Parts: sequence; C-alpha cells; structure tokens
Amino acid sequence: MLFRRRTALFVPTQKTLRIVAVVALLGLSTSIAQAAAEDTSAAATRTTPRALSFEQVVDRVIAEENSFVTLMKNLRPVVETYVQYTKPDRQLGSVPVRDNYFLGQFGLTRDGVADTSYLKKPAIAPRLLNHIGGLISDRLSPVEFARTLVPDPTGFDRHHYSFTFVRREVLGDVPCIAIDVRPLSDVNDERLLGRIWVEDQHYRIVRVNGTFAAQPHLKAGLHFDIWRLNLLPNVWLPAYVYSEDSDQHAAVRYKALTRIWGYDLQHAGDLREFAEPLSDEVSDVAFRKGDSGYDLSPEFSKRRFQYSTEDNIIERLQIAGLMAPRGDVDQVLQQVVANLEITNDLEIQPQIRCRVLLTSPLESFSFGHTIVLSRGLIDVLPDEATLASILAHELAHIVLGHAAEERYASSDSVAFPDQMTMQKLQFTGDERQEEAANAKAMELLSKSPYNDKIAQAGLFLKALQARQPELPNLIRAHLGNGLKQTQGLRMSALASGAPELKPAQIDQIAALPLGSRIKVDPWSDRIEMRKPAAVSLNYASEKMPFEVTPLFPYLRRITSAQ
Repeated sequence: MLFRRRTALFVPTQKTLRIVAVVALLGLSTSIAQAAAEDTSAAATRTTPRALSFEQVVDRVIAEENSFVTLMKNLRPVVETYVQYTKPDRQLGSVPVRDNYFLGQFGLTRDGVADTSYLKKPAIAPRLLNHIGGLISDRLSPVEFARTLVPDPTGFDRHHYSFTFVRREVLGDVPCIAIDVRPLSDVNDERLLGRIWVEDQHYRIVRVNGTFAAQPHLKAGLHFDIWRLNLLPNVWLPAYVYSEDSDQHAAVRYKALTRIWGYDLQHAGDLREFAEPLSDEVSDVAFRKGDSGYDLSPEFSKRRFQYSTEDNIIERLQIAGLMAPRGDVDQVLQQVVANLEITNDLEIQPQIRCRVLLTSPLESFSFGHTIVLSRGLIDVLPDEATLASILAHELAHIVLGHAAEERYASSDSVAFPDQMTMQKLQFTGDERQEEAANAKAMELLSKSPYNDKIAQAGLFLKALQARQPELPNLIRAHLGNGLKQTQGLRMSALASGAPELKPAQIDQIAALPLGSRIKVDPWSDRIEMRKPAAVSLNYASEKMPFEVTPLFPYLRRITSAQ
C-alpha cells in the first residue's frame, strides 16, 4: 500500500546526532527533531500498516505544515529574486524589456515576512521613481516574493480551506498525493488557492502551485510554483519559487525566479565546523616551495600575510551566504587559469585560487591572488573559451598588480553584520586599470589554447550588448567592476572578430539561460556542475539567452548516510 511506517531498530549515526544538535540549537519542536533524526538508510526496512483515509491524510498534512511554519521561524536563509518583465516577440516568443533584482535574508515573524536587504540603497530620486512606477504597474516587492516561501503561516487548516483529492503522482523519485486547496467562501483574507503535492511517507508538502486569492485591487497577479527539497532526512525546505504574471491579457508580463540558500549559515566557512579535524598537510607548502625550515623571510611573510587576508575576505563572504564553500567547480575554473598560465610562461606565487559567488548578476572580480565569478555568470557562458576570456581579464589584473586587498587584513575590518557585506566589501578598479587588464587579457588569450575559439567569446559579448539596455540589473556588479564599462562592454575587442549575431538562428548559441550550469545545495551552499542531457532545440524561442525560465527539479529523498 501507499502509506507505510518504519519498524526497524533505529541506531543513531554521527551525522544523525549532528542533525539532532542542529535542530535542538534552532529550538524546534520535538516532532521536527524526531523527523530530522529518523534514519532513512537503505538498510532500514518498512512494513505496511493500515491505509489512511483521505481525511486522515489531510489532518496529517495540516499538522506537518504547521510544524514546517515553526521550523521556518527559526531559520534565516538568504533569498534572491530576479525578475524579468517581458513583451511578446514575433520570432522569439517573448523578450525582456526591463528587470529587477532583490537579495536579502528571510525572516518569519508574528507580523509576517520580514525583509532584510543585502543591497545598497539607491539614491532618493531613483527610489522615488521606482516606488511610483511600482504603484502604477506591478507593485512587486521583495516581500511579495519572499512570502511565497510560506504561503499561509497563520491559518492552514480546515477552518480556512477545503481539500480535494486529485490523484497520485510521482515527482522525480518521490511518490506524491496531489490535493487541490481552496479558501472557504467566507474567508476574505489573502489565502492560498491552488494545488499541493504531498510526499507519501510523512505527508509533508513538497510542491505548491497556485496564487493568493482575494488579492487587493490593482495588485499584479502573482502565480507561483514552489519547490521544496529534502535537505535533511525527512525535512523538506523551500529551494526554488518560479513566479509569473497570472493576467493573460497584460501587454507586459513578468517572470521571476526566487532562490533560497544559506539555511546552515552557522557552519558557513571552510573551517567553521568545530568537530572537523585539521589536515596533515603543511598549510604554507605553497609558499615555501621546498625551502627548509620556517625562516620568515620578507618575501615569504608578505605572501603569507596576503594569503591570510584573502582568507578573511573569503570567510566573510561565506558567512554572509554570498560565496560557496570550496569545491569541484573551483577546480574547473582553476584548471582553465592554469591553461592560461602555462601557455604564457607565467609562474605566479601564491597560486591563484578561484571561488564562486552564489548570486545571479553577471559579475567577476579579483583580490590578492583570488579570482571570483558569480554563479549567474557561469550559468550563461556557452563554452570553455568564453569562460577563459572572463578569467583572462581577472588574471590580467593579478599579473599587472591591480588586485590589492590590504585594507581587509585585520579581522576587525570584516566584523560587520551580514546585510552590510556588499556595502563594506568593494573590489573595484578605475577605468585605466580596466583598460590595461583588457589589453593584457587579449595578449594572454592570443598565446593560449583558446586562441582559435575566442570568436565564440566575442559572440557572447555581442549577445550581452544587445540585451544590456533591457537587463541593467543582471549586469550590475555589487562587489567588483561590472561587465559594462564607460565605453561599451569589457574586452569589447573580442566582438570585432565574432560572427554576426542571429537571434532567430536555432543553431547559433551565443549565451545560455540563467540556471543552466550550476546547482546549489540550499542547506550547505555547496555547488556542483549540472550534467543535463542534451536537448535539441526546435524553435528560436527555446534559446532564451540570459533569461529566467521555469524550473522543474528532480525530487529525491536523502538518507542519513548521504
């Protein structure tokens, strides 16, 4: 039968004990703690009890959703929403006409959803214009998107809703029960109207598709598709929300993707886990290069000081939930940098490190000997040669000695609240340095194995140039210099040798949609490269360069052994 329960003896593992400790630290209810700690390993067996009636299933769903609300009140994840407003296009289906971007920390209080923005506040005039424009057009705000994470924090029960069984359905590897949810006729508040999918073991909601009923007049229709992932054993938390305008007759509509990560920020940083043992590797081996002893020469001391300063910056960004922990994607980027170094006879010490920002805006910068690319930038790059052109520009800054970071050497210089990170950390250079880096990068690429493929990088810049007026928030840098410079885009010389941009030509892929390459673990912030199956395009409208797209993740259950 569909509904079952576990009877095998539960023996807690080390990871299970840590989960219990995390849940206890957050002050969660006993039922949540037990659910998080339950061993779901393959070795555990299951037996079949009596089947539950649909009414009993609904009672379980209501109880579990109320426990989920309690859980979310104890979590402060990072929430990012990128919005693109679109208009119909005869060849491409629809194209962006403007965009918006929100980034902050989620908080669920007694009074509703709180929004703590990470972004710098614009000047008074732009803020006033944005406010007036919002009142006239869409009235969308970061809170409107953030509140979809918990569609009804106050009244998800039979007093406010009717529940109707639809069917059983499998999402990914997870058997689910689809249930239609409607507010009762005498309920006038903004309530959920739509469909929920409930996993069949503990009756927790894993997907919500719908809108808010009884929305105020003149407010944009917010249609959302919420996906929760299994981030701890038997704990499902929001990871993605795709939203769009529900008014089919609107001349300008919007589509938006909200991403949630940073649930475990208390352990963010590569070395913040108290129980993690120290490595046997000598930490300064990269600096001594076989030098005997530990004599502190001026050169060695300078390099060690620089390296520890970079560590301060990296850890600050990780603790704020803005940078991914080191991992395999860093190694991919560093291999491309190594290809550039080897073919240009460069021997740079300390060795160059690459890291990834978790944010969507297209951004790259460097400090010390560390190169940083944003997740959104990696997502939209079509091939390795284009990636090499971005990395070559940052490598050029390092070779030319532009990337200074001494002002962050002291630990107290990075002691500020998370929401102030983007205001306090800045890695920008002047226009003269940018132009010098452009020229040096072209020289590095000309001697590299990517020299015969950089026409594709130029095509990418042409596509970005074509979309740049409509997508200013996508290419606006928040920590370093953006891809846009005073005179066009960065490394615009590449575009001169690129083929003609043909947006309607199916086999010309100048740039990818957002979300094409990087997958983020919302609990640990770790990232990995996606490995999707190749899909043949049938229409030019399926190319969607730089665009927000709907998301349909493959749901899986995790076990305590993972």
